[in-house]
Amino acid sequence: MSSLAEWLAYQERTHSRSIDLGLERVAQVARVMQLGRPPFPVITVAGTNGKGSTVAFTEALLGSGGLLTGAFTSPHLLRYNERVRVGGATVSDAELVAAFERIETARHGTSLTFFEYSTLAALEIFMRRGVEAAVLEVGLGGRLDATNLLDADVAVVTSIGLDHCEWLGETLEAIGREKAGIFRRGRPAVLGSAALPRSVRSVAGEVGAQVFAAGCEFRHERHAGGWRYRSADLDLDDLPSPGLTGEVQYDNAATALAALECLARGFEPVRRCLAPQRAAAALAATRLPGRFQILAVDGIEWVLDVAHNEAAARVLAGNLARRPRSGRSLGVCGILRDKDAAAIVRALAGQIDEWLLCTLEGARGLTATELRERLPPGLPASVATSVPAALEAARARARPGDRIVVFGSFHTVGPALGALGLY
Repeated sequence: MSSLAEWLAYQERTHSRSIDLGLERVAQVARVMQLGRPPFPVITVAGTNGKGSTVAFTEALLGSGGLLTGAFTSPHLLRYNERVRVGGATVSDAELVAAFERIETARHGTSLTFFEYSTLAALEIFMRRGVEAAVLEVGLGGRLDATNLLDADVAVVTSIGLDHCEWLGETLEAIGREKAGIFRRGRPAVLGSAALPRSVRSVAGEVGAQVFAAGCEFRHERHAGGWRYRSADLDLDDLPSPGLTGEVQYDNAATALAALECLARGFEPVRRCLAPQRAAAALAATRLPGRFQILAVDGIEWVLDVAHNEAAARVLAGNLARRPRSGRSLGVCGILRDKDAAAIVRALAGQIDEWLLCTLEGARGLTATELRERLPPGLPASVATSVPAALEAARARARPGDRIVVFGSFHTVGPALGALGLY
């Protein structure tokens, strides 16, 4: 295998299951590759929603202090390379292929999932590039996720909602317990929401982590000139609006500041990332495609958001409600098979006038017809064979003053960004 595409196709078929939670196999390969104890500090970010945004803010803050930073996220929108960034830039095909070759040599027949290959490749590249700090986004859950093979110096839980229930549990308490499995004894556990289930704080107490919680150890507040972050040791006033749009991004930006405040206690170079001017500039400059991303074309407003569960759909609905409009809202929607499509649509029903349902490719993707069957009867919806076809239908129907909202999955927003020439 010589190309990145060949390696990715190989990884998709090499393990019997696409999701196989557990640390034994990936830890065994990591030991062979000597990846278990990196020489750089690690921040691990778990949660149902807000992970990607919190990672992006944290990455930007670290970079503002001159630190060479590695970031690992998933899934990707268009190119696999988006998952691994060094110094804010995606890594090359050649770097990824070289990392996969080293993993293949080290695994000695141990079977790995697609995500486990990704995690090991990111850590291998970070080691070889000599990053000074790394931010890892948990893929699914926390306790048994491949990213949890490392003992995070700071562990973050952003939010807890009902998603991936077949793997994580049927209740918020059960899901919270799984996601809190990234906490470590004597190390900071940042709780990014005051509304987390009790199990998250319970796990922190059981393992002896140092809790640093929103609404208690740190808080943020809006005011006429911007917003303010404050804790016992840090007060940042007159911060500009975050570079990512939406009310929830103030929560995510504050959580990123809290994570760095905790990390700075043990890693002095991080302190310069929290200097007021640097922090303000970094938060304002943060960009992340597909998170309430807004653009205007020929008098029509496009909104692209990867909201793919009920909680995220509620946040999207709130953001849409706060944004004035003069015309109709058309919803281009594609959802994966393992998601609660009816709940997602219910959350957005008051903000969408007409639905264009699209087929998503792959084993996990619903066809547009299957998606319509899951939704309430009488919903004003039409079907399209693909995301590009749904976009063309929306374009044809929209008039100046209308809004087109593209959402439901990374697999919906990614192709849409590509078709619109935005990414």
